Amino acid sequence: MSDSNANTEAANDKTAEATQANPVESLLHHLQQGQQQDGAIDAQNAQQEIERLQQLHQQQQRAFQDHPMPDAASRISKLRALKSALIEEQTSLINAINEDFSCRAEGDTLIAEIMTTVQSLNYMIKNVRKWMRTSDRHVNPLFAPASNKVMYQPLGVVGIMVPWNYPVQLAVVPVATAIAAGNRAMVKMSEFTPATNKALKTLLSRVFNEDEVAIVEGEVDVASAFSEVPWDHLIFTGSTSVGKHVMAAAAKNLTPVTLELGGKSPAIVAPDANLEHAAERICFGKSMNAGQTCIAPDYVLVQEGREKEFIGRYHKAFSKMYPSLKDNPDYTAIINDRQYQRLVSWLKDADAKGAHITQINPADEDFNGSRKMPPHLVLNGTDDMTVMQEELFGPILPIVTYKNYDDALEYINDRSRPLALYLFSYDKATELKTLERTHAGGVAINDTLMHIAQDDMPFGGIGPSGMGHYHGKEGFITLSKAKPIHRKGRINSGKLIYPPYGTGLHSLL
Repeated sequence: MSDSNANTEAANDKTAEATQANPVESLLHHLQQGQQQDGAIDAQNAQQEIERLQQLHQQQQRAFQDHPMPDAASRISKLRALKSALIEEQTSLINAINEDFSCRAEGDTLIAEIMTTVQSLNYMIKNVRKWMRTSDRHVNPLFAPASNKVMYQPLGVVGIMVPWNYPVQLAVVPVATAIAAGNRAMVKMSEFTPATNKALKTLLSRVFNEDEVAIVEGEVDVASAFSEVPWDHLIFTGSTSVGKHVMAAAAKNLTPVTLELGGKSPAIVAPDANLEHAAERICFGKSMNAGQTCIAPDYVLVQEGREKEFIGRYHKAFSKMYPSLKDNPDYTAIINDRQYQRLVSWLKDADAKGAHITQINPADEDFNGSRKMPPHLVLNGTDDMTVMQEELFGPILPIVTYKNYDDALEYINDRSRPLALYLFSYDKATELKTLERTHAGGVAINDTLMHIAQDDMPFGGIGPSGMGHYHGKEGFITLSKAKPIHRKGRINSGKLIYPPYGTGLHSLL
């Protein structure tokens, strides 16, 4: 036995003696050993997935080089196969998402994940052939005879980073858009949705080889490595803070990015608004997925003196949709303990700083042992409260009062530009004033959320809420190179301006 081995055994003996004498130390010792082993395993798994990511990227690059311009028929065939697989596997996807959330309302998944994605696929299938057509462009008479055209060419390999809140829609719609534009795609799924990741991986493998579409998984190390790959385009959906890191990583390779971020999306209840309509529709938009939606209303602006009536009507609307919560499968739970504790701590912060918080609990239930969180309406919020600073991503809704309508618009404009803005008014002048004087990624008037499901409209943020667009034709254009082509024939009128300069034609020009 070597001296080093002898020393190691002696140290182990001392540790054993100490842990036998103190059961608590024994437990801590085994726990520390377990954590070290788990950490080593996690690091090893992460490194393996990073290596797999790099290999898959190279495979997809080579496959794209071999087939750089898929025809319309092959693209449509893949989209139809993806649609069929999604419909056939919808039950397994619903069950997987429900497992990841501990309770995900089936209706939320059907509406926001399956239906929206199928509609998007239908729209692409119908229009991709038209989008692919080369478009004729105007030629200035100075350059005639000639022709100008724009050709829409696939970019290559697209990276897609998916958050946990709508894992199917936010993975499959960008994948479908990439395929419609003739690209290949790799998807980084969230580590918080392991069951969904497995189900989606199985679904995609039915339709695509891994050199066409592939899924990678992992935590921060893998996500960081994913964002540093030299993609031909990178789509990231997530928080503004993480989006900054993703953009910085992509900049190392000059990778173009589409960032779909969050922010605090306002709902404005104008002085002329019908409070019953506004409360019901805001309640639906905020309650879908328990508020874990990037375009959920993040605060409501209500004219002074109408806030109590609004709260009463909101309470009534919510109680009608959800008579109970804890065992109600229609009401979604918070995704995990970390997110739940975040929301609880933000409510405590608001309460400690003087906010008036109203909890809506129609059946007066005890939520211990559950990640179900009832809605909390926050009045008297101040700028030093976290709920007034950060995107909430949960069932917390601050209500801010204004004296006149210009104050409401000023309040919005004094803050970062949001991903969505919701206006409740039937007055056309108020509508036009609001649209002209505010910025947002998208707007819905007298509704919430539904603008994201409109197939023929772009979806994207502005400033801190994101950049770039996808969905529909804009998605196709985003993931294509619009290549301008100027063509001359045998006759070259351009030679009239060749040197030597100083001729009469040059003077005329």
